[in-house]
Amino acid sequence: MGPLFDPADFRLAPGIAHVCAAGETPFLHSHDQALLRYAEDKSNGMPGRHGQETHIERARAGLSRLWHVGHDEIGFVSNVAEGVSIVAESLDWRAGDNICIDAHEYPSVVGPFALRRSPAIELRTAHGGEPDRVADLVNDRTRLIGVSAVSYLTGERFDLGPIRRAADRVGAALVVDYTQASGYLPIEASIADFAFSACYKWMLGTTGVAVAYWNQKRQPNWMPVTAGWNSLGSASEGYDPVPPLRDDAMRFTRGNPAHASIYVLNGALDYLSRFDMKDVLAHVQGLTVALLERLEALQIVSTTPRDPSRHGASVCVASPRARAIVDAMAEQGVWAWNGHGRVRFSFHGYNSGADVERIVEALRAS
Repeated sequence: MGPLFDPADFRLAPGIAHVCAAGETPFLHSHDQALLRYAEDKSNGMPGRHGQETHIERARAGLSRLWHVGHDEIGFVSNVAEGVSIVAESLDWRAGDNICIDAHEYPSVVGPFALRRSPAIELRTAHGGEPDRVADLVNDRTRLIGVSAVSYLTGERFDLGPIRRAADRVGAALVVDYTQASGYLPIEASIADFAFSACYKWMLGTTGVAVAYWNQKRQPNWMPVTAGWNSLGSASEGYDPVPPLRDDAMRFTRGNPAHASIYVLNGALDYLSRFDMKDVLAHVQGLTVALLERLEALQIVSTTPRDPSRHGASVCVASPRARAIVDAMAEQGVWAWNGHGRVRFSFHGYNSGADVERIVEALRAS
């Protein structure tokens, strides 16, 4: 299987199998020009500020197409944890309320709730590998379900349909983190009440900005409890009364978003728009399935579900030697990802079947 993307479009080191998209993807060469355009606009007074505002709206439009939602439902935060925190702060919590999560959920989804003390929020935690384990936790005191569409730890993909139905039965909100999915997995974000994603992984962008989605149909009256100049209407006539919030998802964005990161994101979205996400998914899962088969033949156990309908673009292997394995593979020209006691191999469109063979050879030597 050859690559879907042209590897020459990326800053890929010669002779390296780059299989760590779930950590960081390589930069597109075209991002150099995006950063120069930002530098020019930043230096160009008010006309430059208009250029920055145009890029913000371009990015919102590109993301609305990628996630199949309305333009007004897309805003920006600095990272996923900030976005989830804004949602957590906005809810009227009562003693005995709970949220439902998986035991291996990413900290950015859990942290904004776990530290709350007035009142404390119960964390109902699902263990094991049953597909509906999170939905099965929901009870009449569940206020919110937090879930990553694809697990950072195991590469498992969650079926959001049963989770959505469980939330609807008790009137709970569904918050989805698409960080490990957006950029290769077809996304219908309207299944969530709120959704977020970092942009520096499969979306081919950089750090500093994350996507924030507000489902205005499901949550028409939602309001954050804090604001800044960008999320409020004009304060030119003072603060009595307090100016209203913006009527779109940019109410998530309290101040200036990270303009340089958004210029890069626009270039990334332009690049991804050349491909159907169904084709990208088929490509990366052709590689995950091939790798899982090779690992099985080598009697190496993966924590990633073998069924492609239940995994994303990563294959994970738990090991107490994870760091040593990743370091040894790097010496052989295979860049994988280490952390949390597992080795993670993550594919994107620039990868090919040859990378699977490189992984197998490097594992044998490690």
